[in-house]
Amino acid sequence: MTDRLILGIESSCDETGVGIVRLGPDGAVELLADEVASSVEEHARFGGVVPEVASRAHLEAMVPTMRRAVEKAGVELRDVHSIAVTAGPGLAGALLVGVSAAKAYAAALDKPLYGVNHLAGHVAADTLQHGPLPKRCLALLVSGGHSQLLMVEGLAERITELGSTVDDAAGEAYDKVARLLDLPYPGGPPIDKLAKQGNGCAIAFPRGLTGPRDAKYDFSFSGLKTSVARWVERQERAGEEIPLADVAASFQEAVADVLTAKAIRACKDLGVDTLVISGGVAANSRLSGLAAERCAEAGIELRVPRPRLCTDNGAMIAALGAHLVAAGAQPSPMDLSTTPGLPVGTIQVL
Repeated sequence: MTDRLILGIESSCDETGVGIVRLGPDGAVELLADEVASSVEEHARFGGVVPEVASRAHLEAMVPTMRRAVEKAGVELRDVHSIAVTAGPGLAGALLVGVSAAKAYAAALDKPLYGVNHLAGHVAADTLQHGPLPKRCLALLVSGGHSQLLMVEGLAERITELGSTVDDAAGEAYDKVARLLDLPYPGGPPIDKLAKQGNGCAIAFPRGLTGPRDAKYDFSFSGLKTSVARWVERQERAGEEIPLADVAASFQEAVADVLTAKAIRACKDLGVDTLVISGGVAANSRLSGLAAERCAEAGIELRVPRPRLCTDNGAMIAALGAHLVAAGAQPSPMDLSTTPGLPVGTIQVL
């Protein structure tokens, strides 16, 4: 069996991503191209993603991003074996642009189409840097819209949700706290940068859902966000200066503490010795640093993709598509539809 090229298209939110990977006869996946066009600057003035703006940006960026990816990989579109595309979850209009483009390419090139899960794609991204996942591992998926603990028993076989956020996702809390502190959107990078100048133990912000009777694998960050807001308001009423670096560091410490503590607990409870952290918030320095400390203490292998692979991209979708092709999965139908609320357990849409 010869090498097969898998094309991946991602358009679930505000990044238009096109990736190309090579699937070897032994199942090894090699990254050839990872091109992304982001519309984040168009959303910054609104303090969040505007679905209509995102959809229009995908329309404008899709073909140029595809051309760059093909050129970067040094291949021709006709050489592609299969096309994978994010079918959900995500913004309805944004998903529609990507799926429509994938259908057009698949029809024009007469190639099989695989509609895949965006969240599973984030887990698959790690294989592009660290190689195949073990048969059983735990994934902590943390992004602007998702905070989940997942049991992964094969990227093409089974992914089970153990717990998720009951309100705000971690990334969403970062954006809201950044707005409160007059920091730029998206909030993750500026808070992370500012926090390095502060003391994470300066302010005792709450750790949501960490009581003995709380759901042990679920998350809650809405109360933390509100606590930060109330603390800042009290300081302002008292005429006190706001120690922005300490606020950022203490907020970030609370988020990283809860995420890593619950992930380590799940690994121990389930007898899993590998933890993968993925999603945009995985690029956060305190989260990865604290996870490294706690995993080392617990004897757990930690895998975190490089920052470029943590955020939304087409390479992760191509990687997931490659695993499905390698497993002999049936292609999705050409009348594939988008599913904005697609559950993580549905790895492929058929």
